[in-house]
Amino acid sequence: MVTFQEALTQQLRGASGSGTDRGGINPLQIGLGTQVASIDGIFTQGASQVTGRATDMAIQGDGFFIVSKGAEQLYTRAGSFNFDEVGNLVSPLGLRVMGWMADASGAIDANAPIEELQLPLSQVIDPQPTSTVDIGGNLSASLAVGEFSTTSITIYDSLGEAHELQAIFTKTADNTWSIAAEINGAAATLSSTTITFGSDGALTSAGSITVGGITPPGADPLSFDLALDGTSPMVQFGGPGSAEAWAKDGNAIGFLREFGISNDGSIVGSFSNGWTKILGRVALATFNNPAGLERNGESVFSDSVNSGEPLVGEAGTGNRGLLAAGTLEMSNVDLAQEFTNLIIAQRGFQANSRIITASDEVLADLVNMKR
Repeated sequence: MVTFQEALTQQLRGASGSGTDRGGINPLQIGLGTQVASIDGIFTQGASQVTGRATDMAIQGDGFFIVSKGAEQLYTRAGSFNFDEVGNLVSPLGLRVMGWMADASGAIDANAPIEELQLPLSQVIDPQPTSTVDIGGNLSASLAVGEFSTTSITIYDSLGEAHELQAIFTKTADNTWSIAAEINGAAATLSSTTITFGSDGALTSAGSITVGGITPPGADPLSFDLALDGTSPMVQFGGPGSAEAWAKDGNAIGFLREFGISNDGSIVGSFSNGWTKILGRVALATFNNPAGLERNGESVFSDSVNSGEPLVGEAGTGNRGLLAAGTLEMSNVDLAQEFTNLIIAQRGFQANSRIITASDEVLADLVNMKR
């Protein structure tokens, strides 16, 4: 936005105060042209356009993306990014996007210095051995003595190899069941082989049973957790049985398959074993006076002494806007209004030119009348 100011003025008469016989008068001045006073950037929110590209981002609110050009940090609202051949998140001209990388557990320290974001395309999630299998549901009190119920679940050893674990519950008496386990078809050793229930159907024996004998290589000691607090404890009531292994820990090795970006700037990777993990987070910067930023071309800005220092943080914190992935921010220029202003200026010029023409014709007629 361009702001104009007077270049020169000519004073024909000064101002005077009021007296006993007359009031005060204003100064009589003539403007002698204008000049540019300032050219200010307008950083109002532009409309969003959906692109469908996962690496495109639009800032919904205040803030700038931080990009690096060597050791120099620059700032931009243009969020058309992509990954290069080594996984750097870059702008179309190769400027690297800044943020925070996650540690091995997926945690991010937003108080740490920002760094260039690089997606580890070959990253894997290490396999974790299964240590606990949560078994819950109903062992049917309607079953006759000698009848049994089974449930199975896949477990993993420290190398990520899968094994089939089967738990077998056999009714031995009223409110009493024996439990056995097999891993890959071979019998396992249990710390307790009997579970009992009270007359109210609740479990009265130990809620955790250690599984030994055929513990998968490298795994922690495996245990059945039966007395669960909350979702599905092991109970005994009449009606159909529903006992099942509904949860476990441990996982196979996972390879990075795809990623997405959330509204707080988190880059979330999806892995082949079904797990998700935060890989990094895009940083945003705000300024006390965005109009004080200096243009560097290529839709990027640098800070100046009048913009203030960049206030770096996560999207959605402070006065920083949220991110919308898969969209780009369009120009904040109102084309309809600009076309209207153009038409008004054109009509005004035409009207003024007609006035000059009419004045010229009147003067010509006056000269001819004298002749």
